[in-house]
Amino acid sequence: MFTALFRIIKYGVQGFKRNSWLSVTTIVVMTLTLLVFIGLILFSVLTTNTINLLKEKIDISVYFKNETSEDNVLKIKRSLESLNEVKIIEYISRDEALKVFKERHKDDATISEAINILETNPLSASLNIKAKDPKDYPVITAYLNNESLKEQVEQVSYNQNQVVIDRLAAIVDTVQKSGMVLILILSLVAILVSLNAIMLAIHSTREEISIMRLVGATNMFIRGPYIVQGVFYGLIAGILSIVLIAPLIYFSAPYIKMVMPEVNMWSYLLNNLLLFTLYQIAFGIILGTVSSAIAVRKYLKL
Repeated sequence: MFTALFRIIKYGVQGFKRNSWLSVTTIVVMTLTLLVFIGLILFSVLTTNTINLLKEKIDISVYFKNETSEDNVLKIKRSLESLNEVKIIEYISRDEALKVFKERHKDDATISEAINILETNPLSASLNIKAKDPKDYPVITAYLNNESLKEQVEQVSYNQNQVVIDRLAAIVDTVQKSGMVLILILSLVAILVSLNAIMLAIHSTREEISIMRLVGATNMFIRGPYIVQGVFYGLIAGILSIVLIAPLIYFSAPYIKMVMPEVNMWSYLLNNLLLFTLYQIAFGIILGTVSSAIAVRKYLKL
């Protein structure tokens, strides 16, 4: 059995070398397919992080009238905390709001002087509310717009980042679907190119196959070398796709980090390099094996 396996691999390597130009063409097409595949995965990671970062910035700010007592504000805070949709609430008193305002505008002499001239604190107490899910904000907003709170609430400000997120999510969904279609098209092209390469290899060795059949070689022994060629196509294409994507991510990572400091695509790639390599090789081998199996099966049925 081991002898037969060794011979199958040996003949497969010989066929791979014999049809070098066809092998190179097949590997190039497969590599392009795998580059799109890993590119779609990395794009999905990037967009998911982007959406999550934007979601963190969404909140509702509730500003209270100056005559509303701190006890009433805290009472409303406790009632909001009882809602299942609420994740966390931050209470900012009038004094804290003034302190933050002064710190933010400390370099603006005009504003600082105007604040010092005022005898009273013009700022309102507020609550910053974060929901467990961005879809829950309308529920919280409806609760705050209740008639019973109108005498105490001055303004409810709903951060409109939700609109941006909805639009971004729609764009991401469209791009991901387009990417999947592109992967399917390139996979089909890769299979057809590989199929053509294997068919030509079979045609060039048809006399050898006829002799092998006459001496009683099994279909598996005849099919084996061509399956091995398909595996080599996929293996090399998988490794090449990682080799090519790595410098692209390395040089683009600083620009991505400028836009989103929390995202480091280069570190992400390095941390998952082994997993990505296995994915790429596995996908490549599947493409090569399937195309080879189809080609050989078609020939053996003739």
